[in-house]
Amino acid sequence: MEPRSAAAVGKDFPYTARTTCYIEVHQDGSVTHGGGRAAYDRALASQSRLFAVWPGEWSSDLFMIDDLDEYAKAHGIKHDQERTGLTEHVHDVQWEKESYRNDNPRSPYVTIRVSLSCGCSIRSLGAFAAQMKEQRGWDVAKTGGWGSSSGPEGKTYSLRVLRRSLAN
Repeated sequence: MEPRSAAAVGKDFPYTARTTCYIEVHQDGSVTHGGGRAAYDRALASQSRLFAVWPGEWSSDLFMIDDLDEYAKAHGIKHDQERTGLTEHVHDVQWEKESYRNDNPRSPYVTIRVSLSCGCSIRSLGAFAAQMKEQRGWDVAKTGGWGSSSGPEGKTYSLRVLRRSLAN
């Protein structure tokens, strides 16, 4: 039985789900697991073939990663404005410490509220974190909780940032 096509599933394929397991079959027949940039580069150079196991409740399906462009966009290797909500420009960012949170000065992280006046929205915390690291020197926490809310002033995002990086 042949593996199914990830491209046939389209944007609904769970490229970044925690339960998706990547398998790489190299030209010499060796098999490794894990995805990421290095696996993408090897598959793009035809040095290996990339597969994914998508586990279901009762069984798992094997998929061939036959759309490397979608794989790269899902994993942030290539920028995808549709997925991230972010254009590649310097964002017009307003921020403030969240007032209702206890601000422990010994904590390395502080929770801030962010709004973007440039028309972008944050759909990918990883992509936003990378852009803010480059643009402002912020170290945005990519694990843990983050969220958004909408009100008369527009959409705001609550996220954690390494305290000392805000001084930049």
